[in-house]
Amino acid sequence: MIDARKATQTAPSEHEPVLDLRAMTNARVALGRHGSGQPTRAQLSFQLDHARAREAVWRSVDTQALGERLNRAGLSVIKVESRAADRSIYVRRPDLGRLLTQQSADCLHKAAADSTYDIAIVVADGLSSSAVDLNAVPLIEALVPKLASLGLAIAPVVLANQARVALGDPVGEALGVRLTILMVGERPGLSAADSLGVYLTYDPKSGTPDSARNCISNIREGGMAIGEAADLITGLIRDMIQTRVSGVALKAATKQLSAAE
Repeated sequence: MIDARKATQTAPSEHEPVLDLRAMTNARVALGRHGSGQPTRAQLSFQLDHARAREAVWRSVDTQALGERLNRAGLSVIKVESRAADRSIYVRRPDLGRLLTQQSADCLHKAAADSTYDIAIVVADGLSSSAVDLNAVPLIEALVPKLASLGLAIAPVVLANQARVALGDPVGEALGVRLTILMVGERPGLSAADSLGVYLTYDPKSGTPDSARNCISNIREGGMAIGEAADLITGLIRDMIQTRVSGVALKAATKQLSAAE
């Protein structure tokens, strides 16, 4: 009798070493097959990753626990809400996730009246609570000393619930800061459900286009390391302060400044 498993395998040539593609990427490659279908292990892995992705989207960030962790790190926090009243509305109405409630705006204006700040760090739940839970606090802890070394006054960390990327604009505008750093849980995929994205905006104002932002993505274990991300963010912020722009115009402005020097 023919062994079906052996019949589906091709023996490698002695001149063609076998590469384990799975060791090089988290993507679903070299899964193998069992007859005309996937092996049981691959199918179960797919179902597990799909469940993790769904959980990352629908589970809420525990802002109370997150705030306590930041307090222990010596940082004060302000909690704000978007106009998306719950997770279901947030997923169906992205526009509401970009707008602050009036109560949240008033809270930020009050904080700005008490002190003057240069930069605001906003932690938005986005589409992955897992990314925020795992990566936001370590990244903030790595960033704060670097920002302080640039002479920047840092506002209390803003914890934004049901928030989209553009919510950082009214937050920064209300606080009167020069720059916002918005950390957000990225849309999960089947190879990673814990990826954190960071969006940097100079002179944030309501209605700022996405082209005026710089993005650093895939910050997670297995992706961009926390220390590497903190260094990259700090370098971009230094360039933004010097050129007074961000987004697609930053590269050209930085080159022009370097040429002038």
